[in-house]
This record gives sequence, structure tokens and C-alpha cells, in this order.
Amino acid sequence: FPLWIILVSSFTSEVALTTHGYRLWPLEFSTTAYSYLFKGGSIIMTAYKNTIIATLAGTVISVVTVGLYAYALSRPDFKYKKFFTFFSFFTMLFGGGMVSYYDMTRSVLGLKDTVWALFLPMSFSAYWVIIMRTFYQSSVPEAIIESARIDGCGEWRTLLQIVAPLALPGFATVALFSAIGVWNDFRNCLLINDSAQYYNLQYTIYQTMNNLRFIKENASRMGGVNVAILPAETFRMSMAVVTVGPIILAYPFFQKYFIKGLTVG
Repeated sequence: FPLWIILVSSFTSEVALTTHGYRLWPLEFSTTAYSYLFKGGSIIMTAYKNTIIATLAGTVISVVTVGLYAYALSRPDFKYKKFFTFFSFFTMLFGGGMVSYYDMTRSVLGLKDTVWALFLPMSFSAYWVIIMRTFYQSSVPEAIIESARIDGCGEWRTLLQIVAPLALPGFATVALFSAIGVWNDFRNCLLINDSAQYYNLQYTIYQTMNNLRFIKENASRMGGVNVAILPAETFRMSMAVVTVGPIILAYPFFQKYFIKGLTVG
């Protein structure tokens, strides 16, 4: 019901929505909000492209790095297991703070005004490592790994051909966490990127909404502006449809793995 009302409201005219409120079917069908959102030359399309690239790249990097790190920690014969477990877990307890994060990402790593800034700082998480390590230990029998070694498999072949197929629910869980995190991220774009051509979807829509609000609040000082036709509420609803839609469409395909991975992890 809430999702349906949001969808219907996004296709309702601003005047009808303001006058009659939310309905289960639009009284006056209108695509004005989407016209504002995707008008020619709109920065929204650039932001959509940046967000899709960041989500795909960030998800792949997260799955690879977390999968490799967690596999090493799951092996009982790994000599430095305790050290790297603490090294990862320590970052969940203490952080460097906003100022150091700002300086490190912009000045030291040189991520300012790049697409890398949208996903690279979020491509690894100690929490995901704990989930994957637990999943390896609970879902991959040690006897299978020992059998692979007896048959002559090295670590890489054991991981790729034996362990990875059995750990697909764990990988899917990390992939979903990463994809949702990067897609919904707002802070990195706010802190690191200054150029609009490198904004992601969330931050671009936030700025667009602020611009519309500014126009409506200062319409009396700006001649020739018809406030009634500006899609403030319907624009907000269309934003929700645009930003939430891809995640909702993707989630059913990962739901089975997501629930299993969370339960085991």
C-alpha cells in the first residue's frame, strides 16, 4: 500500500495532490514530476550513470576483497589469524573521525572529484568479514577441503572450485549489503566530490529538492514564477520511485540468499 500510494502520487498533478490528498488512483494523471526529473540535459541522468557504475564496481570489489580476507581468517592453520582478525575488528570499535576521513580521502588518496569516491571508501567492511568467516566455518565442511588437498588442489583452486560454490549465500549477502550501501550513500559524495558531474543519485536529488524548495519559498521575490505548477510533493514521490525502484526489483532475486546468509552469519 505505501509503495503503491507513492507510485500513484508521483503520477498525479501537483494541484490535485495538494487539494485532494493521497489517493489509490490519480485524479489528474500527470508526468510533470518525471519531466522535471529527467528533462533534457538534466544532471539526474549523469548521477544515475555514476550511481550504477559505483554500485556495480563497489559490489564486485566488496565480494572479492571480503571473500578473500574472510577465507584466510576461516582457515585454522593460518599463522596470523588472530592478528588479522583483531586488525579488522578494531575498526568496528574505533574510527579516525570526520576530519581525518575528509583529509585522507581528498588529499592523501586523491579521490576528490572522481567516481572512485562513490564506492572505494565503502568497498570493505569488518562486519561483512565476520559474516563471511562464520559462513565459511559453518557451511563448508573441513573434510571437503582436506579431500581437495589430498587430490592435489592448491589454496586458490580449493577456494574457487570447492569453497566458493558452497558459499554462494554468503557472497550474495555481502553483495546485497554492499549494493544497498553504495546505492543509498550520501556522505561520501557530500564530503569528497565538489563537481556535479561526479555526484551520485542521492546527493543530486537532495540538491534538486533543495532548489525547488528555495524557488517555492522565494517565489514572491522572483517575477514570472508560477508556484502552483512546481512539482514539490509529486517530485518527492517520483524521487522515491526512481531511487528505491532498482533495489526493490533486485531484492527478490537475492532474498533467499540474504536470509540464509544473515541467519548463518
